[in-house]
Amino acid sequence: MQATSTGPVTTVIVRMLTADNSWWVLGASTPNLQLQSPTTLEDISSPVMLSGQSTAFEATVNVQIRQDGVLAPVKEAIVMGSSNGVMGPFSGTVDFAKPTAKAGAIVLKTMSAKDGSILEASVIRVRFSS
Repeated sequence: MQATSTGPVTTVIVRMLTADNSWWVLGASTPNLQLQSPTTLEDISSPVMLSGQSTAFEATVNVQIRQDGVLAPVKEAIVMGSSNGVMGPFSGTVDFAKPTAKAGAIVLKTMSAKDGSILEASVIRVRFSS
């Protein structure tokens, strides 16, 4: 079973695990940061090719590869998309160290031009290939 809850800007994707009836967040997305590849729960390895559509301040989309159970990202990088409210394609290859966890997330975020805070973010769950 899968459910989607949509707010004014962000969609959160959750799934109930039948083994224990617990809910898990699989991802979150905003219309301005659309990751098309890889997809949710896909197996990834380094280097991973990212592609999608975005609009961001100075066309800059900040990327994090994260693993479960660790606060610091495995890798931080940037891909360039479009700007000024116009959606455009982005793509880029991100190399990262082999995670110790079996799963994690790819986080895309844009930063505020005003104060550098996170303005928007999209997140998908991924699995790391052996």
